[in-house]
Amino acid sequence: MRGMYRSRSLKRKFVRTPGGKTVLRFKKKKHSKHKCAECGAELHGVPRKTPNEIKKLNKSKRIPTRPYAGYLCSSCMRKLIKEKVRVEL
Repeated sequence: MRGMYRSRSLKRKFVRTPGGKTVLRFKKKKHSKHKCAECGAELHGVPRKTPNEIKKLNKSKRIPTRPYAGYLCSSCMRKLIKEKVRVEL
């Protein structure tokens, strides 16, 4: 096994080939879902990728187009906006 495949950061899966051999295939593990900063709920519309991979995506594919997107979930965002409006009045 090559050194780069010895890392436990890769998922290992045994696959049976058409020739009848069983071989080991390596795959990157899925990253954890992004969480809301306030309530800890999973953020919808944010891809499960590393920050470096997200940086390479188009801006429209990184996060939803709304205030506090990628940081707060929609329900927490609504609460925050309502609180800010009430304080201003």
